[in-house]
Amino acid sequence: MFTHTIAQASTESGTHKAELQTKVVQALKPLLPAHALLYQLEDTVPYECDGLTAYRERPLVVALPETEAQVAAVLRTCHALNVAVVARGAGTGLSGGAMPHALGVTMSLAKFNRILKVDPLSRTAVVQAGVRNLAISEAAAPFGLYYAPDPSSQIACTIGGNVAENSGGVHCLKYGLTVHNIHKVKGFTMSGEAIEFGADALDVSGLDLLSVLIGSEGMLAVTTEVTVKLVPKPQLARCIMASFDDIRKAGDAVAAIIAWPQLVLMPLRWF
Repeated sequence: MFTHTIAQASTESGTHKAELQTKVVQALKPLLPAHALLYQLEDTVPYECDGLTAYRERPLVVALPETEAQVAAVLRTCHALNVAVVARGAGTGLSGGAMPHALGVTMSLAKFNRILKVDPLSRTAVVQAGVRNLAISEAAAPFGLYYAPDPSSQIACTIGGNVAENSGGVHCLKYGLTVHNIHKVKGFTMSGEAIEFGADALDVSGLDLLSVLIGSEGMLAVTTEVTVKLVPKPQLARCIMASFDDIRKAGDAVAAIIAWPQLVLMPLRWF
């Protein structure tokens, strides 16, 4: 009897999911090109997890919008249907931030991959959410500039994902995390309303909501455009290797180097 009850509940759950999927697909079909709406098993499996592969969940539907109007339309429709939406970047994260909802839509921003502007005078770049972290530095290189936060996955990870996770790297010892290198973020709320955090200026009056958004894993808004801070490339970079016979001495050496006011500290790599 108990086994029969479990099997019945499983069947009812599967039926509900299939019905909901059909409902969501029919609602989103008029909003997206056919190739930008995935719901077959073989199409959605690649989106079942991010870099944290120990946990997997196949999304109900995967949406790949190509314009901001499409992003807004998908969010409005899902909000009206009371269906969860999980924003996804390159899926390189290790925290499960892009983990799909079993009864929700995974929205990939992979097609938002254009660098809109690099301004060497203001030392900023305006990029779409799907632009790779390293691509920003490559675009800024001719001006002697680069984007400092450098996650280990920077060759593949996207700036939208960096904003969602407040990503960092070895350069953060000197230049700070993503939150310290972003001027402005544009995106949409879960109900599809356009929203903007921060400003083009170095400072802005009012509550610092930009620092609340960065690291919120897409819970507050879906990021579509980011204005990042660029910094001058160092004139010289050298790798130094040091050995110590005591771990405390090694720690004290690091602290002393960081505290040394005469030293123009470059990011350190410890092997």
